[in-house]
Amino acid sequence: MLATPPAQPSRETLLVQHSAVPELAHTHTRPIHWVATAAAVAGVIALSPLLQPGSATAAQSAGGPAPKPARAAAAPPSTTGVTFPVQCGPLKPVVVKKASGDLDGDGRPETVAVVHCDGSMGTPPDGVYVLTGAAGATTPRVVATLVAPKDRYTVTDFAVRDGAVTATLLGYSSSDVPNCCPDLKEGVKWQWRNGAFVRSTPGRARGV
Repeated sequence: MLATPPAQPSRETLLVQHSAVPELAHTHTRPIHWVATAAAVAGVIALSPLLQPGSATAAQSAGGPAPKPARAAAAPPSTTGVTFPVQCGPLKPVVVKKASGDLDGDGRPETVAVVHCDGSMGTPPDGVYVLTGAAGATTPRVVATLVAPKDRYTVTDFAVRDGAVTATLLGYSSSDVPNCCPDLKEGVKWQWRNGAFVRSTPGRARGV
């Protein structure tokens, strides 16, 4: 008796099975595929900070080199320890007013001081002096005398502003007027021009 040959699948069945295999291979990923993908993504995330420039480096490349700090402004000369050309005898000279500003336009301030003898009686006359601090010097020095004590002026409304020294001078119409009671009043201004301080008088002297 001949053995009955095994039944052969129909052509329709073969076609269905053949087409189903590649479709499942693409739509149903195996677990090992997900593990590999996750590892690759994690590696990219971990490397991304290393591939980006730092914020400081990026800022420098975008804006150029960092700006240099501004140079500190020079301090005005001090009146401490300065020898003023004031003859006070047994008394001592005292600085009663002072102000600072750049008078000659060199970028460094000068100090202008009003000085008189420290007398307990009367009204001692004032002197007005310009001080500068030379490079390397430990003590400022007097470089100009705007008002000398021998002129018998008392200085009020004193200021240094916009490169000029301004003041009101109280003086005397004659040598017979006592030092206690000046009878003239004059507004004056000094400015540095052509290597010297030039005095101008905005208004005429008038009686007090």
